[in-house]
Amino acid sequence: MDVPLWFALIIVGWLGVKLIRPPLWLVAVLLLGGYLLADSLLAPAIDTAIE
Repeated sequence: MDVPLWFALIIVGWLGVKLIRPPLWLVAVLLLGGYLLADSLLAPAIDTAIE
């Protein structure tokens, strides 16, 4: 069964928010930080570390 990555991330994020109940500011900071890191000079280093 092939599940698109964006769909899996939405499901995991939704379950994490429902089960752990982090503050909304923390969720916003993590989303914004991830977005900014993905477009930064560190992106190739993070990409090689993940693979």
